[in-house]
Amino acid sequence: MIELFWRIWNQRQLRDKILFTLGIIVIFRFFAHLPLPGVDLAQLRSLFANNALLGLLSVFSGGAMENFSVVSLGLNPYINASIIFQLLQFGFPKLKELAKEGEYGRAKINQYTRYLSFPLALFQAYGFYFLLRQQGIVSQLEPIALAAIVISLAAGSLLLMWLGELLSEKGVGNGISLLIFVGIVASYPLSLVQTLATSTAENFSNLILFFLLFVALFAAVVIVNEAARRIPIQYAVRGPRAGAQNFLPLRINQAGVIPIIFAISLVLIPPTFARYFAGLDNPALARVATQVVALFSPDAVFYNVFYFLLIFIFTFFYTAVVFDTKELAENLQKRGSFIPGVRPGKATQDYISRILTRVTFFGAIFLGVVAILPSIASSATGVTAFVLGGTGILIVVSVVLELIRKIEGELSVREYEGYL
Repeated sequence: MIELFWRIWNQRQLRDKILFTLGIIVIFRFFAHLPLPGVDLAQLRSLFANNALLGLLSVFSGGAMENFSVVSLGLNPYINASIIFQLLQFGFPKLKELAKEGEYGRAKINQYTRYLSFPLALFQAYGFYFLLRQQGIVSQLEPIALAAIVISLAAGSLLLMWLGELLSEKGVGNGISLLIFVGIVASYPLSLVQTLATSTAENFSNLILFFLLFVALFAAVVIVNEAARRIPIQYAVRGPRAGAQNFLPLRINQAGVIPIIFAISLVLIPPTFARYFAGLDNPALARVATQVVALFSPDAVFYNVFYFLLIFIFTFFYTAVVFDTKELAENLQKRGSFIPGVRPGKATQDYISRILTRVTFFGAIFLGVVAILPSIASSATGVTAFVLGGTGILIVVSVVLELIRKIEGELSVREYEGYL
């Protein structure tokens, strides 16, 4: 390990990139602890501590939401804008054609994504203020004061977006993913200390069981994240590639964390509205709203089943959107490639679609289990201080693996040898 760090340190360009990355991370953590005025932080932290869903959102912001910091929204507006444009490519052919125009097309779509991020940030900032006002944490503000808070929160989100792009350009790895990763792991030390501080001799065995499940879940995510069904591809062209064989990898987790993000967005809607109606003077409506809030409690059976089904459905939906088997079959045919034993064209499309459906089925089950298993483990063992959702686990694993590959690539280019 010491030799590895020494090799990295001896590579000046790689060393400068790592130091630049660490500097951006320090700036991000500084802004995460820079609060905006007008909020009782003690009440705000109590709200997040007593609400598991809000606590999960706070984990992704690295505690910025609990501090009501200038970057409380995190990169959520940018992520939502990116997902929206990915889905729009499915319905608008011009956007899909633009995405195929190489670096220029990706740059234009990224520009449109940044434009959309700002109104989304304004909307989410006002939604955050509305939530705090409903809970009595902030009072009714004057229009100027409200505009100042909303614009400050939106500006903080755009600042993180800019820092992420700087990291992608001058640092190591994908900047946006790295900032999300830092926000998630920043809450680990405090959660671990709180868990150990509240543990007793009676629940020590449950604590050990929880952490064993936690490690096993991480290992399973690493294995499945790297697993793929390889379809053999043969080239029927003349020249050096004549008769050569390659593979088309169909990953089990083809959709990544997007289905979980979709599911979380929908799961948050019913209890959010129900809490508002629960405070009304209508007893019947308030009673129904209270029952809805109870159903969508993270430790409720209905919540976990509903959450699992949403992830299962969205996994198939998103995979169908981003993975066009017809286009893939046409590209293989144009390049003179084929799958051994399968006719080019429609037969190839049907063959790939059939395999993709089977692979996605297991991937959807895997994502659903990863999403609800931390909640089940917390309920079974009684360990609630250390909470991490399935999305966080997938992001942490994906970013770490990507970072390792990036550093290995930088070293191998200069030394012609890997270290893994």
